[in-house]
Amino acid sequence: MQIAVTAIRVGNILEYNNALWRVMKTQHVTPGKGVACMQVEMRNIETGNKTNKRFNSTERIERVILSQREMQYLYADGDDHHFMDTETYDQITLSTDMLDNALPYLLPEAMVTVEFHEERPLNVQLPQAVTLEVVECDAAIKGQTATSSYKPGKLETGAAIMVPPYLEAGTKVRVNTESGEYMERA
Repeated sequence: MQIAVTAIRVGNILEYNNALWRVMKTQHVTPGKGVACMQVEMRNIETGNKTNKRFNSTERIERVILSQREMQYLYADGDDHHFMDTETYDQITLSTDMLDNALPYLLPEAMVTVEFHEERPLNVQLPQAVTLEVVECDAAIKGQTATSSYKPGKLETGAAIMVPPYLEAGTKVRVNTESGEYMERA
């Protein structure tokens, strides 16, 4: 499916130079002179090589259509992560490098959407927000609640997060999976 390069989003799978590429970062650049462009950082799915490509904003690129299946995350076994299709009970194994954006928010029994291209798993999509427990954070300092400062915390998955000063360890919070930011108490 041809899309405008301005519609490229992080996580999209693109077909470029007869290879499949996963979009890692995007930036819309508008210089003072000249034509606007889209700066895209991509990783080759086959080889793992990264490249930065600058597309003219009027160009179009082929976005790969993927089939999606709802799956449950089961467990990690070294660098392998096991998922189960909730309808057929088929299990698949994905490597850690394929899940680099999803790992900080994955707990066993979590439901995710796995995208397939010709029966080959390529991508894992998380829900927009997940509920996780804060296991560590600094103590609140009296009088600090008047400011909008945040303090460092650690989630049960091991991911670092900035939380409001009034939160304590053991509190369940909702986390935005795209930005990794604290949203609210759960």
